[in-house]
Amino acid sequence: MEFIKAARNNDIEQLQNLLEQGVDIETTDSHKRTALMVATYENHVEASSVLINSGADVNAQDDRLESPLLHAGASGYLEILKACLATGKADHLVLNRYGGTALIPACERGHTAVVQELLKIADYPIDHINNLTWTALMEAIVLGNGGQTHTNIVQLLVNAGCDVNIPDKEGISPLQHAKKRGFKDIVAILEKAGAQ
Repeated sequence: MEFIKAARNNDIEQLQNLLEQGVDIETTDSHKRTALMVATYENHVEASSVLINSGADVNAQDDRLESPLLHAGASGYLEILKACLATGKADHLVLNRYGGTALIPACERGHTAVVQELLKIADYPIDHINNLTWTALMEAIVLGNGGQTHTNIVQLLVNAGCDVNIPDKEGISPLQHAKKRGFKDIVAILEKAGAQ
């Protein structure tokens, strides 16, 4: 498919030509990936911008349940994430294959700038619980390494008003997990925030 190939190759001229010819911007490949999804996987900021500005759906999901917004968040592709958010059409309850929002893997993987960007959104579902029964806070602790980056992310989540006491399916709280792992700085942040 010419259009998808142009997105994969970051071929801006070809993308614009095909758009002017009236190509279906939401056309998909065999994995249900739109041109925008393909450009996002490749972190092609230019191609993504052209497609987003032309009205491509930032919430369209492929056969792995990735969307441009979700993948940009999980991968730390800040420019594409910002472009998705700037449309005003980002649906923060379109969930990945783990039942999570863009914030959850961003916290786990230490993408601080992405976390900051998502937390600017007034009604962001900061306490969303994924299929593992983990929130963004829990994921930053359980799958993080307790270093400076994850400590900063925990502080950002606390500052943004996350619920510090949502436990996992075993009833273990974020504070208990942090203590068990010896993450002293995170423990201090959580205790100060009233964690049990």
